[in-house]
Amino acid sequence: MYDSKKVIIGLIIFVALVSLPFWIGLGNHKPMAEPVVKKGVGQCVESKEFMRANHMQLLDEWRNDVVRRSDTVYTSSTGQKFEKSLTKTCLDCHSNKEEFCDRCHDYLDVKPYCWNCHLTKGGDSDV
Repeated sequence: MYDSKKVIIGLIIFVALVSLPFWIGLGNHKPMAEPVVKKGVGQCVESKEFMRANHMQLLDEWRNDVVRRSDTVYTSSTGQKFEKSLTKTCLDCHSNKEEFCDRCHDYLDVKPYCWNCHLTKGGDSDV
């Protein structure tokens, strides 16, 4: 085979360069900080597992229901009824945006657009 040494060396260099980000990031993993929930409050609208996986879809559904159909009541899987409101329902328990929302969103490098319209508690006005 012609130039087999050069081909093998080229493949080794290629594999090293392609896998370099994995080797660099191997020791840089930081565990996600747990979000802080206000103590002594009731139950969330759904289970913790459901909310971690589906909260954005749920909030999108709520927005569409309230704005387009004037449907303001959410019935959870347990049969409890809640008002469909980010600021009046969710932020009652998750009142500190930096300690709750931002911890996960920053860790995952997600930039939600909720705060383009909604203000946190204590802002000029709550939407």
